[in-house]
Formats: sequence, structure tokens, C-alpha cells
Amino acid sequence: MSENQTKKGGILAFYFNSSLLWRIIIALVLGSAIGMLLPKNMPVGDTTWVAILTPLGDLFVRLLKMIMVPIIICSLIVGTSSISPAHLGKVGVKAIIFYAITTLFAIVIGLACAFIFSPGSGLDLSDASKAVEKAANAPSMSKILLNIIPTNPFDSIAKGEILPIIAFCLFFGVGLAFCRDSSDARIKSSADTVYNFFDGMSEIMFKVVHWVMQYAPIGVFALMFVVFNKSGIEAFSSLLNVTITLYVGLAIQVFAVYCVICMLIGVSPIKFLKKVRPPMLTAFVTRSSNGTLPITMQTAEDMGIPKAIYGFVLPVGATVNMNGTTVYLGVCTLFIANACGIDLNSSHYLTIIITSMLAAIGTAGVPGAGALMLLLVLESIGVKVSGNVAIAYGMILGIDAILDMGRTSMNVTGDVVASIYVAKSENEMDMSKWED
Repeated sequence: MSENQTKKGGILAFYFNSSLLWRIIIALVLGSAIGMLLPKNMPVGDTTWVAILTPLGDLFVRLLKMIMVPIIICSLIVGTSSISPAHLGKVGVKAIIFYAITTLFAIVIGLACAFIFSPGSGLDLSDASKAVEKAANAPSMSKILLNIIPTNPFDSIAKGEILPIIAFCLFFGVGLAFCRDSSDARIKSSADTVYNFFDGMSEIMFKVVHWVMQYAPIGVFALMFVVFNKSGIEAFSSLLNVTITLYVGLAIQVFAVYCVICMLIGVSPIKFLKKVRPPMLTAFVTRSSNGTLPITMQTAEDMGIPKAIYGFVLPVGATVNMNGTTVYLGVCTLFIANACGIDLNSSHYLTIIITSMLAAIGTAGVPGAGALMLLLVLESIGVKVSGNVAIAYGMILGIDAILDMGRTSMNVTGDVVASIYVAKSENEMDMSKWED
């Protein structure tokens, strides 16, 4: 956009050129404050402010749901097919197993913290009958595991069945990776064409996400106004509880998982925490694992990790390792369940664990992607994002920037730990870099 075009935009130019993060934060504060200050269900002519603003909030949720399935498909296929089969040897297997185990720890820690702190339990958004359509007839654990494999992936895509979509995309992506590595020129050329198509689709969807997020401040304002006008100060304390719960979970992941791993492989946890600060802080500010990758790689170099190892492990980690996001998914899913009076059973918790781990692979390393993954986790346990669930989701989205800072910093830290583990296990780490 040229300077003249920007000037002609007036107020709109000011809106679009200002920081999206600050716009959302301002919308959150204004929506919450005005919602609490105005009388409950204050009339406006023949209607109320709540009735006027509710469709604006619902529109934002519908826009997010519109892009959810396409972005999952594109991100998963591009992410998995980017890993060359030639690199899926000993180093690759170690990295993937490490990521899987730490991700499992992360989602369990997230759920455990949510059980202890019980975020959302003081908030009454209990009109759950409209939001939960499958909870009454929740399938058994064996059926959940079996249903991960779709009989017709296109039918699953049409119905928005998240777990089967993820499973199919993983198979498709790995198959595409092998075809791209084929010695047959025809197969390789065809596979590269398919990859470029999904890569282009992925870029298009991120552009659409950018457009949708431009509407986010309006949607957040509407959602915040509605919930605070209905629930008052109780909503504020619930959001504070969510934030505290998440950051406690992230701290436990750092000290009880990452630092313990460092101790077990002979690396000083204190020195590790000092050396990993640059990527942690960069990720905290930028909220982007991919954007922090150059800093993360430089840190790995300074730690004595060979480029042959961190050059593979870190980019893969930026795609498939989302420990902070899985902590977030566990905390926020239980917040929404508590706030809306939704009873979850063991099958639901197993589904949350499985979906969160698989969703971590499809979470793009860009700001705010975890909020999209929260949608698919909710859908996977039969919680439809409508009615009061949409309000609870909007509350999370309103403070998502604060939550995203912590979870992105955690994601990057996990990538560095994985690089250290693989380098140490291969006896290729220069420990002289740790003697200072």
C-alpha cells in the first residue's frame, strides 16, 4: 500500500497500521470494562446491547471455524513432507521420540495444573446443552482410537472430524516426503508439484488468517462485553486464574522436565537456563517459533551443538514440537469445560491428550496459532463452539496474546533441549562451550 493510499484510508489506515496485539488488548480491556459498567442487559430501543453485539462475536468465531480445517490440512501435509526420509535415520528418530515424550509430559502437566487450580469453576456459563452434542453418548476409549483412522477421509473433512483428518494428513505427508525423495524423476517431479500446491495453499490460508485476525479486535470486544455484562467481576478472576495456571504449568515443564533431562545427560541446568535466554526472550516477544529460529540456531551453535544436528532438529522442532501449546490446550480446554458446566469423562481426557499431541504437529510456528488448535481439541471431544462455549472461547482469545508469549517461549526452549539431547547421545557435542 502506497503512502497516498494509506493517507486516504484515514481512520481505517490508523486501525490497520497499528499493532494487532495492542488492538486486541485494548478491545479486551474496553469490552470487559464497558460490559461491567453498563447495567445488565441494558436496553437499546426494542433490543439490548448484548443482543446487538452477540452476532459480532459469533461472526468472529465462525470465521475462525471456517479456516480451521483448511489450515490443519495444509500445515500438516507441508510440515510432515518437509522432513526428508534421508534424515529420518538415527538422529531423526531420536528427535521425534524426544519430542513425543516431552509433549506427552506437557499435556499431562497442563491437565494436572487445570485440575489443581480449576480455572473457570467460579464462572457460570452453564448453558452447556447447546454446546455439547456428543458428551451424553461419549464413545469408549477403544472406539476413539479406532476412529482416528478414517474410512473415508473426504467424508471426515466434510464433517470436520478432526482426529481422522490429522491421521490422514500425516499418512499423506509422509508418503509425499518419500515420493519427493524418489530417484524416479517422474515421481519426484509429480510429488514436488503436489508439495508446491499445498505449500501455496498454506501460504494462502495464512493470508486469510491475517485478514480474519484484523477483525479480531471487534470480535473480542463483542465477546468480552457480552460475558462481562452477563457475569461481571467473576469473569475477570477466572481469566487471571487461567493465566496463572498456564504459567505455573510452563514453569513445571521447564524445571521438572527440561532441567531434569539436562541433569540426566550431564549438562548443568543452571548453565542451560543462562544460555537459552536469548531464544526464550525473543520467542516471548515475537510469539513466533519460526521467527525465532535464527536466534535459536545461533544459541545452539554457541552451546557446541554441531550444525548437522541442530540444522535438522531445530527446524523440525519449530514444526512438530509444541510443548507450550499442549500445556495451553489442556488448561484452556478444562477452563471452557468448567465455565460451561461440561462434565468430562476418561474418554474425553484421553481424546484431549491424543488430539493435543497430534495438534502439536500441525501448529504453525506463527503468533496465535495455538488458539486455532484449541478449536480442534474442543471439536474432537464433541464440544461445539457455539452459544456460551463461544463466549468462553472468546474470553481465552481475549488474553491469548499473554498466553501465547509464554507457550511460544516454552516451545523454543523444548527445541533447544532436544538438540542438546541428540548431540549428547551421539557424542558430538563440544562440551568446552560449557566450561565458562
